[in-house]
Amino acid sequence: MRRGITATALVAALALAATACGSDNESDGTGKSSGELSGTVTWWDTSTAGSEDKVFKKIAEDFEKKHPKVDVKYVNVPFGDAQNKFKNAAQSGSDAPDVIRSEVAWTPEFADLGYLAPLDGTTALKDSGDFLKQAAASTKYKDKTYAVPQVIDSMGIFYNKKIFKEAGVEVPKTVDELKTVSKKIKDKTGKTGMYLRGDDAYWFLSFLYGEGGDMVDASAKSVTIDNPAGVKAMKVVKDLVDSGAAKTDATDGWENMQASFKDGKVAMMINGPWAVADTYAGKEFKDKANLGIAPVPAGSAAQGAPQGGHNLAVYAGSKNLDASYAFVDYMTSAETQAKVTKELSLLPTRTSAYARQDVVDNEIVGFFKPVVETAVERPWIPETGSLFAPLVTEYTKVLTGQTTPEKATRTTGDSYRKLLKGWK
Repeated sequence: MRRGITATALVAALALAATACGSDNESDGTGKSSGELSGTVTWWDTSTAGSEDKVFKKIAEDFEKKHPKVDVKYVNVPFGDAQNKFKNAAQSGSDAPDVIRSEVAWTPEFADLGYLAPLDGTTALKDSGDFLKQAAASTKYKDKTYAVPQVIDSMGIFYNKKIFKEAGVEVPKTVDELKTVSKKIKDKTGKTGMYLRGDDAYWFLSFLYGEGGDMVDASAKSVTIDNPAGVKAMKVVKDLVDSGAAKTDATDGWENMQASFKDGKVAMMINGPWAVADTYAGKEFKDKANLGIAPVPAGSAAQGAPQGGHNLAVYAGSKNLDASYAFVDYMTSAETQAKVTKELSLLPTRTSAYARQDVVDNEIVGFFKPVVETAVERPWIPETGSLFAPLVTEYTKVLTGQTTPEKATRTTGDSYRKLLKGWK
């Protein structure tokens, strides 16, 4: 997640936004015409292009069928660009979308900046008690609700069952077992055991939690990334690469990881429910039964995986609040969430959705739901989304041999203390 943008890039981003979106309204600016919803709702969707986006675009079109006088302008914004692009557009006071699909960590930041409309008491937030407690946690800031949970997720280890059978190995339950299994896979098949994404620090969190560490302790206002657990976690990931148990990258991590796994060049990767649809498109998984998913191997202290997911939030400056609220309600309803699960194997955020047959029958949901229930929550503070930029820089340097685990965590800790004024 990048922070900062040059003046030239800002102008370019706003120019692009102006051609693709905008919160214009075809009625009187209220979104209502003779009691009906009307006008335009621009939605920035940050889902994976080529797989998830097709499903979400179709569901948005279904909303238009229910409300013929509403035009949903669907815009798929690359996830890596969306956080800063939205802040730039909202700060300028024009060209921001009416609704944005916000990563859970972005929501408190956007709310703190005043860019989101409070949703308490609006039609966007129906049956709020139906949402999973851990999913709803990221939507609240200073006792107000600024988003509605759309999907919740965590991470597991994806593995190729055919390669595992050929190598005669079982799914590793610990990091030590991961190294042993990877060596056997290499010896028996000539293939690398695991692809460890090296350009996104979110993939580091399971190892950090596995050693008993965390980025910060929000309750104590203390930076913890540079404590002994953080150093040990960096040593663990470096050892996986240095030992040959895993291969990594410094750029294009998602594409490289997915391609290597889908083509059968590596036997394992760490990923989440959002990767299932794309993974099934690979030649190795034309037979979907060849994909196995298990908990991320445990570290020396625990088995841990981060809680993730996405919320839908409404821009405070929207000129069509009523239609935007209705759109968010539709997109997060139990019925819609069940459709998303059927098509993409993403996990619902509503308790009632888990009783629907399409969700009950989904094998991927069956695996990930208990993982999500025990996943580690990130601190829901405005700066959470910004903690990843300094961490990923040092994480990548460690994996590529440009710095040591000790220096990396110390540098990251120093960056956090500059960002979090007054923290220890």
